Amino acid sequence: MSKEANNISTLQDPGIPVQAKLAAAWTSFMFLYIYVDYLHLYKPGAIENILAGIVFEFDISQTFVVVALMLMAIPILMILLSIALPAPVNRTLNLVVASLYIPVSAFNVIGESWILFYGLGVVIELILLAYILRSAWTWPPTFSPSIDDPRRAASPADPDGSVGTWLRPEQPV
Repeated sequence: MSKEANNISTLQDPGIPVQAKLAAAWTSFMFLYIYVDYLHLYKPGAIENILAGIVFEFDISQTFVVVALMLMAIPILMILLSIALPAPVNRTLNLVVASLYIPVSAFNVIGESWILFYGLGVVIELILLAYILRSAWTWPPTFSPSIDDPRRAASPADPDGSVGTWLRPEQPV
């Protein structure tokens, strides 16, 4: 038993890249976004309103459906873009899109009679958006030291250090 307890206490947290954290947060956001819309169908009268051509207070039209698709497509694309884009563009895009989705999420609770259901969904969405904003805002900087920088170290493939590999900033020179 002590051997198992010892194994548990020696687990290491490998650190997750910011891109993976952002992609996971956008994925969670999308699952929640979709399920709130899906579970809305269980609200009495929702299906009858859809059959009558109304969603919430809006008439169902091509414009409505295109706007709804755009609202869904942006966070869906953010999952991929959070992994694929270079760090500076990635950081900026995540800060902008997450900031713009705060009022979009808050709008969903306005005027609703099922305030506990929509309120819980919006609160969780806002927590995920805050996490995205925090992760993007606190993105660790990338070092671009000069050739003469003492953090530059020689490697077996580069014995004179002319190409070099970089030591982590916390490592002694």
